[in-house]
Amino acid sequence: MCWGKERLPPGVRSLVGLLLMVGGVFGFLPVLGFWMFPLGVAFIALDIPFTAHRIDKWIETLKERAEARPAEGASETKPDDRPHS
Repeated sequence: MCWGKERLPPGVRSLVGLLLMVGGVFGFLPVLGFWMFPLGVAFIALDIPFTAHRIDKWIETLKERAEARPAEGASETKPDDRPHS
């Protein structure tokens, strides 16, 4: 979403959103998918001030949660206090 908000002007975002929604309707075809419909709705929502504000808050919350979560595979155990032989 951040990429679309920063790089696409408002009218183009709505057009891309509409095209994604139309493609999502034909999700049963091999290249297109049903994932396109919600993405199209999100692109259009970026052009509506009330929803754009809510999307921005949601993205910030997701970023904060991702930064607070320890990296996968990282050990949270304390180092061994025994001397190494």
